[in-house]
Amino acid sequence: MIASFILLAPMKKLLFFKYVVIALASLLYALPAAASEPVQPLLAELIQPTAPLLGAAGPPELVAADDQVATESDTATHVAALFSLEELRDSASDEEDLDLPDVDLPASDIPLTLNSKVEYFLYQFQTGGKASFSRWLSRSARYIPMMKQILKREGMPEDLVYVAMIESGFQMHAKSWANAVGPWQFISGTGRRYSLRIDQWIDERKDPVKATTAAALYLKELYGLFKGDWYLAAAGYNAGENKILRAITMYNTSDFWELSRGSYLKRETKEYVPKLLAAAIIAKDPARYGFADIAYLIPIEYDTVEIPSRTNLDLAAKLAGTTYESIKELNPDLRHWCTPPNYPGYQLKIPKGSKAQFEAEYVKVPEDQRFTERVLYSRYKAGKKDSLKSVARRFGTSPATLAELNDLKAKSRIAGKTLLVPVKQTVDFSHEGQTTQTAAAPGKGYAKYYTVKRGDTLGSLSKRFNVSSSLLSAWNNLKTKVALKPGRRIIIAKFTEKNGEMVPVEAKS
Repeated sequence: MIASFILLAPMKKLLFFKYVVIALASLLYALPAAASEPVQPLLAELIQPTAPLLGAAGPPELVAADDQVATESDTATHVAALFSLEELRDSASDEEDLDLPDVDLPASDIPLTLNSKVEYFLYQFQTGGKASFSRWLSRSARYIPMMKQILKREGMPEDLVYVAMIESGFQMHAKSWANAVGPWQFISGTGRRYSLRIDQWIDERKDPVKATTAAALYLKELYGLFKGDWYLAAAGYNAGENKILRAITMYNTSDFWELSRGSYLKRETKEYVPKLLAAAIIAKDPARYGFADIAYLIPIEYDTVEIPSRTNLDLAAKLAGTTYESIKELNPDLRHWCTPPNYPGYQLKIPKGSKAQFEAEYVKVPEDQRFTERVLYSRYKAGKKDSLKSVARRFGTSPATLAELNDLKAKSRIAGKTLLVPVKQTVDFSHEGQTTQTAAAPGKGYAKYYTVKRGDTLGSLSKRFNVSSSLLSAWNNLKTKVALKPGRRIIIAKFTEKNGEMVPVEAKS
């Protein structure tokens, strides 16, 4: 035990106290059984506040569910197993320079708290997570000024920007395992709920301006729902408001720290608020916590120009006197090489100071020369009756092209296989005397159209385009026994966005 104290002598106050407690625990349990009983409550009181520092949630066995002290044998076992002399020696050398201030917190417009759970993440961000947190701080300088302006405009606390920090580290293209996207990590349903357009051409969850506005509105709604409690609002942002409401009913309390003691909320949600608070505490005074040498990025600055019709981004870059990569970086919401269709008045971001030049040159370019069609690629799961020929016909390509794209032989069986397929925004079959066009449907998908020729029937078109007669009838509000009128444009295929890709709707099997 004496060796333990000697090894820990150089450590900072908080960690020194932590290991003194642990050493004391081991010493006390080494005493005869007659002496252990009187000190048991004191031991539990000393151990409990340090528990979160021992791991992601601390060893829960040290304190029973009803807040009574665990048995002597259980506690002694965990102390012995978790803290060997070698571990103390390693921790002492690794953590000697760690600085965890006592209670002096920076000024903030959201309530900051310093407890053992927050201290754990302060510790994590300064040790194992230091490289990641350094990158977060570096990127934060690029987006925080703009995001704070939007939050202030919406009447929200400016320090809510740190929600974006722990959600994505200020990465515009961040994507989670649950398909949450962008700096504020919206799933598609919540994004559309706050008017973010998400389709084949654009994903406004990645737009730092529009996504921050949507996040401000969502957090404002959560703040009102939880009667002015920012901790519950933040937890609701992570888990969904209904999950938090059910927890409040289940435990009959609206105190976040009490809710987090129960088993109903997931660990991710329990850790979300202390992680947010720790991030805010460090980010508001980084040098104090060992982040004095961060290479901060310059704040993002841009002009916006209105784009009346679809325009290639390489053309926009040329007119603005910049590069294609620069335009893509300023407009992370754009998924392809051009501005989106059916979006008149789209506001394109260009380098600051280039607006006058761009507008003067843009009007000189004829509308039909601003955009060129290119092939997009999507994925299609072949049905039981599908063949390369039928899928090629459906997507307006050739069996040979499909075979080459998917490394298949001309007569390969494709039932059940997921194929890479070309999907054009405009497909021309004029050499067959037909014209099939595609029209985008914002937020929903798009459809292919066919101009009916003399002699066409639902049955013949069903076979030709590999889609059932019933779907053709439903899509076009037709009666199966009514003859098709030549010259009429009808829908012969529909596509919808799924997990960021356009997939056929109800393909014939």
